[in-house]
Amino acid sequence: MQGSRLRQPELRRRRPLRPPAGQGWGEWLEVQLCVGSQLPSLSLLQRKMLSRRGCKPEVLILTMVGIGGLLFLLMTNKGEHVMKAATRVSSTGPPPSESSSVTNISGFADLPGHIQDFLRYKHCKVFPQLLDAPDKCRAAEGSPGVFLLLAIKSSPGNYERREIIRKTWGEERTYQGVRIRRLFLVGEVRDAREAWKLNQLLRLEAVEHGDVLQWAFLDSFFNLTLKQVLFYSWLEAHCPGARFLLNGDDDVFVNTDNIVNYLLGLRGANDGDGHLYVGQLIANVGPIREKWSKYYVPEQVTATSSYPPYCAGGGVLMSGFTARTIYKESLGIELFPIDDVYLGMCLQKAGLAPASHMGIRTVGVRVPSSKLESFDPCYYKELLLVHRFVPYEMLVMWQAIHEPDLRCGKKLQVYQSI
Repeated sequence: MQGSRLRQPELRRRRPLRPPAGQGWGEWLEVQLCVGSQLPSLSLLQRKMLSRRGCKPEVLILTMVGIGGLLFLLMTNKGEHVMKAATRVSSTGPPPSESSSVTNISGFADLPGHIQDFLRYKHCKVFPQLLDAPDKCRAAEGSPGVFLLLAIKSSPGNYERREIIRKTWGEERTYQGVRIRRLFLVGEVRDAREAWKLNQLLRLEAVEHGDVLQWAFLDSFFNLTLKQVLFYSWLEAHCPGARFLLNGDDDVFVNTDNIVNYLLGLRGANDGDGHLYVGQLIANVGPIREKWSKYYVPEQVTATSSYPPYCAGGGVLMSGFTARTIYKESLGIELFPIDDVYLGMCLQKAGLAPASHMGIRTVGVRVPSSKLESFDPCYYKELLLVHRFVPYEMLVMWQAIHEPDLRCGKKLQVYQSI
């Protein structure tokens, strides 16, 4: 989306920090420090002054120790992970261009701005990737691959939500002998100044956690479908062996333990190689034509009066087989502004159907009486996913459902049923 995409400065190639052949480390470091040949920010006069004054021995020693430590870090596996996690990936092609066909759309000028933008750039499915995690699904030889990949749609500014998820239901761990891994999917904000700050924040998160995928497109509600398509493309290239995926928003509460237990219960019938796509099923609905609605889709976007069955986008659990199928079908389906409907379109084209799971509640938990507390952990202990939670509620509920002395009147085990 050329009109909304924020341009990023290209990284300059730097000469390697190592001495040339035939020169020792000590001699090379002294030259760099005293003459400043590797310090492009210094003026010629400053370099001459450094050369005349010389370098104090203690400064030279301390600097050598610091550089040595940095080199050691970069040579270790952790250092390699840090560099790869925050890798900026260059664009593989020219920037997306505006579609000229919008001039032929009747009533285009009267449409809201975000819908005009969608129509201008809906043909664009390739954007530069800014942050990557290419080794997310790599496992040591002989170790099991990723059993459950948590793909969480987030916005750049939602730092608190991401941090709470990392500490609670999104923690990367091994549970019941299977590996759980986590990724956050983000774009960019429109304002250039805010984008610069938030991109630095995301880069810091990527360095520390190695769990951020970011692309250079405007992160907005109508671009959630684009975010999904870019993620499924990444999945096909970097994590095709993931057995199952949870694809959801960053304001949902997930009982990851129950999800793993549910999926392990499918062993034999479905080990990730068969169709699975469950959530809160929505059927027999169509586009909302009221302009005030967040979900407003005018006839200029689609003339159809009905949507295929789909699961609400707050949280969907699927197999690796189904995720790969969605990717393949998405290659031949143009973008649609409502992301969960778009995934339903991909399933329909593949001849697959979404299913309802009573443990996934994307409209919250309804209690039988207004006198009862809906935030009671007994309502959440046996569920898979609930939308929506603010960050502190996630932390409180995660601790509450794991209290060993928690006693509830009836054990529902709804995670076992579809």
